[in-house]
Amino acid sequence: MTEKNSIVWITGASSGIGKAIACEFVNNNIQVAASARSRESLERLKKELDKGEKDIELFPMDVRLKEEVIGAYQKLSKEYEVDCLINNAGSTSFKLAEENTLEEIDEIVTTNLLGSLYTIKAVLPQMIERKKGTIINIISVAAETVLKKSSVYAASKAGLLAYAKALREEVREHNIRVINIIPGATRSPIWPNFALEKYGDRMMSPAELAGLIHHVYNIKSNLVTEEITIRPIKGDL
Repeated sequence: MTEKNSIVWITGASSGIGKAIACEFVNNNIQVAASARSRESLERLKKELDKGEKDIELFPMDVRLKEEVIGAYQKLSKEYEVDCLINNAGSTSFKLAEENTLEEIDEIVTTNLLGSLYTIKAVLPQMIERKKGTIINIISVAAETVLKKSSVYAASKAGLLAYAKALREEVREHNIRVINIIPGATRSPIWPNFALEKYGDRMMSPAELAGLIHHVYNIKSNLVTEEITIRPIKGDL
């Protein structure tokens, strides 16, 4: 049987933190599978990065739809071995709990929590079979800190954090690393324009965060970073 090339699968890769992670990994000659809802945005990313030995493959999908997640993974796994899954796709609303509609709650929880569980479930069987793999979850300080107008977002991220901690204990024996990155405010399109204009200078750079994530991923020893919290030097907004 022909050995497949390794690849890093990144969700929410077309903008913000996900795009920065994709750029960082590709620029360090790591093959990337980029997923997002918008094929057009992914095509723009590919045009930026697809040069010579640097390569990025596109697998458009909506993480909210388990059928699309399964379909994307089936296509991906025909050619590649997913060495690392980076769960980054995210959604929020910045509203008080009483103002959130049921549709918004469904959108946020399905994207942030269930979407990540769907991708983990897709890659896990082969990682267990190979006895190796890395799962990196981009969570948020909202999972551990009380922030107004983030109740649904916080619930979704706290749920993913709890799931990932339990998962880690279950897959240690299979040599699978589960790493939770817990960032504070980072300049990305998830924030409304007024917040970026007012607080942008205080927020962290997606590129710097991506560099740290690449460093953590690149540790190939018996040492594993299980949780890492990163905040702007001036603290939460």
